[in-house]
Amino acid sequence: MTDILDEKKPWFLNGNYAPVFDEVTDTNLKVTGTIPKALSGLYVRNGSNPKSGTAGHWFFGDGMVHGVRLEGGQAQWYRNRYVRTPKLEKGLDAMDADCIFDPTASAANTHVLAHAGRIWALEEGHLPWELSPELETMGCDDFGGKLKTAFTAHPKLCPETNELHFFGYGAVSPYVTYHVLDAKGDLVHTAPITTPKGTMMHDFMITRDHAIFMDLPVVFNMDNMAKGLPPIGWDDDYGARIGILPRMGTDADVKWFEIDPCYVFHPLNAYVDGDEVICDVGRHASMWRGSMDNFEPCYMYRWSFNMKTGAVKETQMDDWAHAFPRVDDRVVGLKHRYGWVSGTRPKAMGGMDAPGVVARYDMSNGSKTIHDLGPSAHPGEFVFVQETSASGEDEGWAMGFVYDDATDSSDLVILDASDLSKPPVARVHLPQRVPFGFHGSWIDDSVMN
Repeated sequence: MTDILDEKKPWFLNGNYAPVFDEVTDTNLKVTGTIPKALSGLYVRNGSNPKSGTAGHWFFGDGMVHGVRLEGGQAQWYRNRYVRTPKLEKGLDAMDADCIFDPTASAANTHVLAHAGRIWALEEGHLPWELSPELETMGCDDFGGKLKTAFTAHPKLCPETNELHFFGYGAVSPYVTYHVLDAKGDLVHTAPITTPKGTMMHDFMITRDHAIFMDLPVVFNMDNMAKGLPPIGWDDDYGARIGILPRMGTDADVKWFEIDPCYVFHPLNAYVDGDEVICDVGRHASMWRGSMDNFEPCYMYRWSFNMKTGAVKETQMDDWAHAFPRVDDRVVGLKHRYGWVSGTRPKAMGGMDAPGVVARYDMSNGSKTIHDLGPSAHPGEFVFVQETSASGEDEGWAMGFVYDDATDSSDLVILDASDLSKPPVARVHLPQRVPFGFHGSWIDDSVMN
């Protein structure tokens, strides 16, 4: 593994969590296997990569995107670039007042997504930053001055209307605000949503008919912030509830459902089934209880909310710890069958610093199939890419970055989504390691044209 572990450094600056500092362009990539010719676009993933070499937390480092351009069965290039925001250019810490209160001073380190011909680097506390197709920073986007809140790192693109649903949250009222961009990328809906306190709402869900908000007990503590302590943490007294409202609805339309206290960073998907709204989520029993280094494991759960009777059902699907759940983007908000996750190897425990596997859930029965990349492999988030627009939900490929601690190197790995027993379809060997990071997207050329 890269570098000798330094016990004086926190875990998120050691091993493959440690940043890389060179911005590289490589147009001579080596490939093992055959890249499918149907893949024409950009795979790009974001992550925390502190330019100074240090940060107060893994979540606070400067954003760096890593991208691989695929076209005509070839890997055209690899690029990695810092997202050049005021936080980066001024060398700000995420807890500096100049960073917290400047809506443009984003870490821009959590996700990257395309909509309406634009690519944005996202981080939930600030405005989005637009990137070029070659991953150069173009500027901050406030949608003609209309957006007055932060922009979540996890917007949801409706595959039927091409609307982008998103929200902003913060430490001061209004704590949560629901927004919608239309298919052209114009901001067409804004509605504050009432919560008792400022809650860390990392993600949310949509169905064909609803927006779904998770008001969970990781909340802001302004007294701690004033003392220089972590500004967010677990609150045993806060409770937990799920708010469901019609798309384009307002605060008056929200129907709240109480659930057992927990935390959810990442849902898999949600959909309507008769009178019920079904939500498949990665559920943590708690999060950051006493410390922002305290991560409880994440298990797949199914929540059912009856919109007529108010009944709630919570079902644990299995006892296998996973991370980074994703579905086929064409079924976001619609009934899904499959979901992609990364997780621990059998009988192993730990985070991304422990070797892992890629798995596909079959949510029709809760079963899963696993692709084990080997005892030295560390896969991050894998995304599904369909072969054609008419292909089925498992007809295509799953791809993501994989770090190998035996060779201190990273590959873009492409798997056959319909048959995980097969070896990888292709491995694109990258010129430098890609540090452990967060989320990414396949940006098809059709989205940008």
